Amino acid sequence: MKKLLINSEFIEYDSAEELPLQQKELLEQAEQAAKSAYAPYSKFKVGAAVLLDNGKIITGSNQENASYPLGLCAERVALFAASAQNPGMKITGIAVTSSSENPASPCGACRQVMAEYESLHKNEMRILLKGASGKIIAADGVKNLLPLMFSGKDLI
Repeated sequence: MKKLLINSEFIEYDSAEELPLQQKELLEQAEQAAKSAYAPYSKFKVGAAVLLDNGKIITGSNQENASYPLGLCAERVALFAASAQNPGMKITGIAVTSSSENPASPCGACRQVMAEYESLHKNEMRILLKGASGKIIAADGVKNLLPLMFSGKDLI
């Protein structure tokens, strides 16, 4: 038997003013996207913005449904839209903002989709999470959010 220690690394910022301009813009776009969230049941509005390697930003917001499993998180809305509208374009970053006081971390399904795109494009994403307090949590690569992630390469 062997005990494994798995570490994750995050950077905490007090405000967006501490970020490089492009990352600040990504957060602003995510905040704008949250305004279009359809969240009549949870009242939990989430916005996401995906940065492509050509500098283009694609946004998404959470979309709920009375049949709960049929809704979709903002992160997946933005990631799928980015991939569908810009096939083959690398995703270099994602910002997620929410109406919660503290930064909300993506759900497991969203983390796995992020992992898929990192694997597909062979590059890590810069992940920015921001809550209503203005505090920002940043990570380089989904490995920090999803250690021991599942990979489709394991199946091939």
